[in-house]
Amino acid sequence: MLKATKLMAGVALLALVGGPANAGDTWTMTTTWPSSLELIATDQHFVELANKLTGDDLKIDFYEGGSLVPAGEVFGAVESGTIQAGADWPGYWAGRDPAFSPLATTASLFNAVDYVNWIQQWGGAKIYDEVYGKFGMVYLPYGVTNNESGFRTNSPIRSLEDLKGKRLRLSGLEQGRLLEQLGGNQVSMAGGEIYQSLERGVIDGAEFSTPNVDYSGGFHQVTSHWATPGWHQSASVFGVMINKQAWDALSPETQEKLKIAADATLLWSLAFTEKRASEAYRQFQEAGVEITRYDDETLEKVQQMANKVIEDTACENPSSAKVYLSQLSYLQDYSGWRDASAPFNLGRTPNGPDLEKIRACAEK
Repeated sequence: MLKATKLMAGVALLALVGGPANAGDTWTMTTTWPSSLELIATDQHFVELANKLTGDDLKIDFYEGGSLVPAGEVFGAVESGTIQAGADWPGYWAGRDPAFSPLATTASLFNAVDYVNWIQQWGGAKIYDEVYGKFGMVYLPYGVTNNESGFRTNSPIRSLEDLKGKRLRLSGLEQGRLLEQLGGNQVSMAGGEIYQSLERGVIDGAEFSTPNVDYSGGFHQVTSHWATPGWHQSASVFGVMINKQAWDALSPETQEKLKIAADATLLWSLAFTEKRASEAYRQFQEAGVEITRYDDETLEKVQQMANKVIEDTACENPSSAKVYLSQLSYLQDYSGWRDASAPFNLGRTPNGPDLEKIRACAEK
């Protein structure tokens, strides 16, 4: 009954605050993350900074995930203008447009710095706006995390053979296809459901996020093994969906201040999550979790399989092909300097998908 009352109060609040905002108004913003998961820290940092920068021109009231609408309904709430803004991970909306998948993460391709480079200097920000713009939104990427942890299980995964037959919680369109080819079974569920599903044996294992987020989810309490690295998500992007009418109602100055807050949070999130991930890695060790790492030969096999999945997915969906074409063009453009300055540059140039094959699919 208490939950129902809270939900009714939330709906009433939405009715009061819904619709485009004008200068000096208050925006309502929520997120897909509950306060129990550390991913919400990036959303909170952005809101705090945005409120400082915009002053009296705009105030953003922020609500944790699930307190206004269920996590899976945040997209629709922003799209309809019920709320003005919603924090997300783009991959949750791949059912609406497959292009959301590579905007969120890639399988064995981009690292976090690649996403920052691409967004800031190689045209990525424009592509986010194009894809979200189809749904009446503006998008500000403001969070990035590096390689995700990998699968957490109660029986060890030391080779790809150990994935066969396992029911594994996994997010992502391409990621699910890749897991299926490896003999595993993708199970989709919200982050807040993973702990109990592992505890009850509903699933055999799960991936979710970086070590610090996984630790905040309590996964060390319900799993004893951890297989790394997380080849399924080599990095992830997070940001805020903004209703286009609400955005257009802002002054150019206020819009620019929100962009500055997003850019500053993007850089902050990279350093913050890497620091916290390092701390959490030690916490998992101290909790007695056995940590194993795939060998380089295995990772190269996964790379080649991931390349084929990416090529096939891109050629099925022109919108995905356009995103991947831009990302792979960035990798090619950056590779000369990155490879020349290795090992002192930022990450690696992956032996990735066939650029020209994807170009042909994007230009159909």
